[in-house]
Amino acid sequence: MPAGPRGYRGRVGSSSAFDGVDPEIRALRASSFGGQAAAYAKERPDYPDDALLWALEPVSGRAPLRVLDLAAGTGKLTEVLLRHVADVVAVEPDAAMLAQLRRRLPGVRALAGTAERIPLEDGSVDAIVVGQALHWFDLDRSVPEMARVLAPGGVLAGLWNLDDDRVPWVQGMKEAAASTVSFRQWWPASIPLEGPHFRVVEHAEFAHGQRRTAESMAATIATHSHVLTLSKAERAELLARVLGYLRSTPETAHGEFELPITTVTVRALLA
Repeated sequence: MPAGPRGYRGRVGSSSAFDGVDPEIRALRASSFGGQAAAYAKERPDYPDDALLWALEPVSGRAPLRVLDLAAGTGKLTEVLLRHVADVVAVEPDAAMLAQLRRRLPGVRALAGTAERIPLEDGSVDAIVVGQALHWFDLDRSVPEMARVLAPGGVLAGLWNLDDDRVPWVQGMKEAAASTVSFRQWWPASIPLEGPHFRVVEHAEFAHGQRRTAESMAATIATHSHVLTLSKAERAELLARVLGYLRSTPETAHGEFELPITTVTVRALLA
């Protein structure tokens, strides 16, 4: 149902975004980012402020507000958090990604840890935000662990930047990249959260964008897990195909262009 300029809100479904995916392939893709941590930090988009503020809305009146950025990567979402929240802790399992975060945001408390084993005390944060990563979690183990570190009435929120393939040239680029990570093809709001630990699961959509060139767009796609896990030859072939498409498409062939992104945000209240 409509939610004004913020897009659409609704109940989150019960099916997993990774139904039917081989567990070994999923694990390989989940652990693929560290080798390209610097490129990830440089090329991936940030997150819109209004998406984050909607995620934190249920606990926005708490002072001081304590927020955990879980699976924080190189700090893309952490950086946005710092514009609104003073007390932020970041937790990331990959050493290379964590090193990038510490280098970029030296003032942030940044810890090694996983969603299944969070190195924080019970009830120590008011909100947990997860950027581009909740779909990688082992939810059977991570959901009770996330509930453990949340204070009463706390909120869990996942945010995903999805290339908006409702735009025809974006759809063509996704086909050239053999990618399923886009707005119409992959729907993270289907990740099951509602249960004994969390309730009132909602989602909202927010318009976002990123200035790119054909070369930087290909570099962004090179940081996606389905590309990182290809052989060197396969990766080169795919990226050459993407570049060829972007250089021959009117919307993207002449210098900078705007990549349309929809940021889908899911939030759930601690039961």
